[in-house]
Amino acid sequence: MRTLVALGGNAIQRAGQTGGWSETVHQVRSTAATLAALAAEGHGLILTHGNGPQVGGLLRQNELAEREVPPRPMDVLGAETQGQIGYLIQQELSNALARRGVARTVVTLITRIEVSRSDPAFRHPTKPVGRYYSETEARMQRKRAGWQLVYDGARGGWRRVVPSPEPRRWIEGDLVRRLLGRGGEEHWVPILAGGGGIPVVARGRGLYEGVEAVIDKDLTAALIAGALGVDTLAIVTDVPSVAVGFGRPWERWLGEITPSELTEHLARGEFGEGSMAPKVRAGLRFLSTGGRRFVITDIPSLGRALRGEAGTRVRRP
Repeated sequence: MRTLVALGGNAIQRAGQTGGWSETVHQVRSTAATLAALAAEGHGLILTHGNGPQVGGLLRQNELAEREVPPRPMDVLGAETQGQIGYLIQQELSNALARRGVARTVVTLITRIEVSRSDPAFRHPTKPVGRYYSETEARMQRKRAGWQLVYDGARGGWRRVVPSPEPRRWIEGDLVRRLLGRGGEEHWVPILAGGGGIPVVARGRGLYEGVEAVIDKDLTAALIAGALGVDTLAIVTDVPSVAVGFGRPWERWLGEITPSELTEHLARGEFGEGSMAPKVRAGLRFLSTGGRRFVITDIPSLGRALRGEAGTRVRRP
């Protein structure tokens, strides 16, 4: 059974942690143990992952070092985090598989995702990145770097926003399909499209260039899952399942649910746009393009969710 696991940022760095390397290694080691157990059960694993805190750290390094080292654009930072996080998952998962006697090679692939120059997101940036700025700092960044910033009243600061265009095409897809082939998932575990993939636009004649944007990682996971004919898309987040009425007296956690029921909850605004709504949309898109089922859960519940015992589970009719 071919399963794509879309790891959220919490599988790499837990909320409240400083982002220190030893903390990150410990968290990824725990995640890798769960993934290795799935591989031992016979799951053919394909992995994607988030990169929000890591890109935020690199953006801050850009700021602090810009007098001595020229800052790098967003697409380059995305590539850097794909290598950084991919290496760590690759290392820890390889070790965890070896401990279980599972012979699979784990490989990180720097992944580009084509987006459209005419995507409305480039005219209306909405994706927050980096740290919060004071009014004075925000004014300076608008003038000096041409950034667009929005005010967050809850945090009392300004934050940069960049475009979040729709993923259109996975450029390395044909290669990975050939490498996996029939049963290839029994031999290797690919780590793909960290942070939603590096956003690039076509210049014609097979040429591409990177752009300053962030693609929703779960939409990219759905795109890749469909392209590889994956049976199950598992979106890993920091809660064991999806809830309606979240945080209110009538809160209810969802287990097995139909696509139409989940779509109704989404249309009623039950899921936050900055948290669960994009994951639900990605899962529903996966089903609409031929996927068999998707689950939303956390790392501790992932194995049971794939066995139909935990998490929010949605099957194509």
